[in-house]
Amino acid sequence: MSALFGVDFSSAPRPAKPIAVAHGHVDGGVVHLERLAALPDWPGFEALLHTPGPWLGAFDFPFGLPREGIAALGWPATGWAALVRHVATLDKTTFRAALDADRQRRPMGARYPHRRTDHAARSHSPMKLVNPPVGLMFFEGAPRLLAADCTLPGLHAGDPARLAVEAYPGQLARRITAASYKSDTPAKQTAARRAARHAIVAALSAGVAGLPLALTPSQHAQLVDDPRGDWLDAVLALMQAAGCAQQGAPRFGAPCDADPLEGWIATV
Repeated sequence: MSALFGVDFSSAPRPAKPIAVAHGHVDGGVVHLERLAALPDWPGFEALLHTPGPWLGAFDFPFGLPREGIAALGWPATGWAALVRHVATLDKTTFRAALDADRQRRPMGARYPHRRTDHAARSHSPMKLVNPPVGLMFFEGAPRLLAADCTLPGLHAGDPARLAVEAYPGQLARRITAASYKSDTPAKQTAARRAARHAIVAALSAGVAGLPLALTPSQHAQLVDDPRGDWLDAVLALMQAAGCAQQGAPRFGAPCDADPLEGWIATV
């Protein structure tokens, strides 16, 4: 029985806004949440990636960039590892400047190229640097996956016992409710958003993601009572990890024609 985890990622982890991790496993056709863990710094996240397998983790950050954007930037397009190695040679200021310059070259209304999987999942372009800063999440996350030599199905063959897939918790949440369920702004942490979190947890427990989620009463309360939704996003990613594990090798749910440079979002 392989370990599973879901990761709600941050491009700047700190005690006030740690990376949230939901650890679990599947037993008897049920996803069991074992524990929730907060990683307040990069050493903690890197230690997670180096945890001996077998495990499958779903990470809420873009693993790749749009092929169109890579070509415009003149960055390596021969393969995912070559692209990420190049990005790892850049500092954050240089990376930001490159994406800013590309955006300014594009016409209004079409400033952010998307991956094919972004269109399918209705997710933000990984070229975006603010609201949310998914470009910076790629910048911080992808090189660490490569340095840890995890296997990314369809992108990179590393340690076959440590499997990483790209998650998008919002995509799964939208299957349950169109209502907003989280906010980092205290004034927006309303009863309506709490009710939406309650509905999402109830649907997950009932098996809307394909497998029912088993929670203790204290875990249920922790997911519903977190107004920022970080713990719930980690659990949504855990459910996407379980879905990929169900699909199995070699693609773990990704379509056969998924772009080997851009990557694919789990369960889309």
